[in-house]
Amino acid sequence: MNYSQPSISLFGIRIDEPINTLTDLLVSAVCFYAFYQLTKRKLSAKTFVYFRMYFLLLGLATLFGGLVGHGFLYVFSFAWKLPGWIISMLSVAFIERSSIEHARPLIDPRIGKFFLVLNIVELLTVMTITTYTLNFEWVELHSGYGLLGVVLPFHGYVYYKTRDRGSLIIVGAVMIASTAALIFMNQISLHAWFNYIDISHVLVAMAAFAFYQGALQLDISRTRVKE
Repeated sequence: MNYSQPSISLFGIRIDEPINTLTDLLVSAVCFYAFYQLTKRKLSAKTFVYFRMYFLLLGLATLFGGLVGHGFLYVFSFAWKLPGWIISMLSVAFIERSSIEHARPLIDPRIGKFFLVLNIVELLTVMTITTYTLNFEWVELHSGYGLLGVVLPFHGYVYYKTRDRGSLIIVGAVMIASTAALIFMNQISLHAWFNYIDISHVLVAMAAFAFYQGALQLDISRTRVKE
C-alpha cells in the first residue's frame, strides 16, 4: 500500500508531505524548548554543555529537514537533504560526548578518553560516506551506534553504580528513540496522512522530551551530591 502523502496548497503555496513536515517541526519545537530551558539554568559542566548542543543541533536539523527535506524539496534538489542529515549527526555526537563525560568519574580514564576520540573518528568517517553516497542509511547507522552503542551503556552503567534517576530516564529515552527507528526502517504506517515517517517523528519528539527530563534530573542529582 502506498503511504506517501499528497501535496497540499496553503495560501497558494505548495507544500509536499505536509504531515511529515509538521511532525518534523514538532521535534524541532521540543528541542528548542529544551535548549532554552537548559540554557536558563546556566549549567557549565560539560555534560550539560553537550546536552544543550544536542538539543540546539537536533532542533536545527529537524527544522531544516521539515521545511527543505519535506515541505519544499521541490524548490531545491535531493542533495539539499544533506545539510539536515549532517547537523543531525553532529547532534548525536554531542549527546554521545555528554554521556561519556557524565560517566567519566566512574570509569577507567583510558576508557573515557578512547570513546571521546572514537566519537570524533566515527563521526567524520560516517559524515564523509554520507556526503559521498547521499544515503540516509548511514545517518541511521550513526544514530543507532550513538544511542545504543554509547548513550545506553554509559548511562546504564551510571544508573547501575549510582541509581541516578536522570540516567534511568535517559535509558528510557533511548528505548523510545529505538522504537522510532524500528518503525521507520520497517515502514509501519497507519494511514497516508499519518505514515511511518510521522509516527517516528512523534516518537523522536517524545524521546527528546524524555532526554530533557533526564538532563534535569542529572542536574538535581549533581546538586545533591555537592550538598
